[in-house]
Amino acid sequence: MTRLDADTAVAQESATACDGPRALLLESREVPLGGVRAMSVHRSLPQRDLPLVGAWCFLDRFGPQVTRMRVEPHPHIGLQTVTWPFAGDIRHRDSVGSDVTIRSGALNLMTSGEGIAHSEYSVGEDAVELDALQLWVALPESRRHGAPAFERHGELPTLDLVGRTGPPAVATVVMGELAGVSSPATAHTPIVGAEIRVPAGARVVLPLRPDWEYALVGVEGLATIGTGIPSGASTEELDRHHLLYLGTAREGVELASADGALLFLLGGEPFEDDIVMWWNFVGRTHEEIVDAREAWESGAARFGHVVDHGDERVPAPPLPAVRLTQRRRRI
Repeated sequence: MTRLDADTAVAQESATACDGPRALLLESREVPLGGVRAMSVHRSLPQRDLPLVGAWCFLDRFGPQVTRMRVEPHPHIGLQTVTWPFAGDIRHRDSVGSDVTIRSGALNLMTSGEGIAHSEYSVGEDAVELDALQLWVALPESRRHGAPAFERHGELPTLDLVGRTGPPAVATVVMGELAGVSSPATAHTPIVGAEIRVPAGARVVLPLRPDWEYALVGVEGLATIGTGIPSGASTEELDRHHLLYLGTAREGVELASADGALLFLLGGEPFEDDIVMWWNFVGRTHEEIVDAREAWESGAARFGHVVDHGDERVPAPPLPAVRLTQRRRRI
């Protein structure tokens, strides 16, 4: 999905290394995307003080809402889009020739590389129920200048998280690797993205890697997370409007829910670079963003042509009046 709400520049700050476990509950914010048929999303990432979790640099929840989505062709550079739907069918078309219907239970992964364009339409002419997560993964230097690609995976591996009490939780490994279970999706950095369904009355352990950083995002229901931070509360309650940043140096956390909860785990090796992120672009410098914007506005071949579309497209917003700078962790 295109970001019609392009952020203003973020001031460059001294970077803070994540050097241990955290238990930071961060609130998502409601963002109106604008357009003729406006949609609102809840944005959990980036946070002002937390631009990345591993290579994950963006997370929107659009829905649940009844709406008619019409997102015309728009560009991306330097990232992968990860679309994980819960309700509603969305037609995805892009400039590498993909024309697919996105449905619940299937991962849709688009790798922009140097440049790609795509569109997203809800299926049918009437408003329908839509609900999904859309995430971005920042591409490392070794892949961000490469060719664009698209893949989808209808069958993803699952992992039972054994219950200390009650039934086991089930983790679906959407991206990367969790406890030795790997997704078939192409990942370019050590990473994990996993949907976790915690049944009512369950108390389970979620295994983690001490050398990776992690966050949990609430999707539905209320979960209690055993953080084990002795200097503060040893548990945190996580609902659909918050992200819980867990930091590094953990071998696991405890998940529990009285009535059942749906969570999404983000994690990975701390990313290699600070990034510049503006509109739909992830780069390293102000100049890269300017070049990409000019290429899109001029109709350059860099982004290709989205299959079965004419000249319709989302125009790039104006650049801010100040220089775009790298987003750096401050927690």
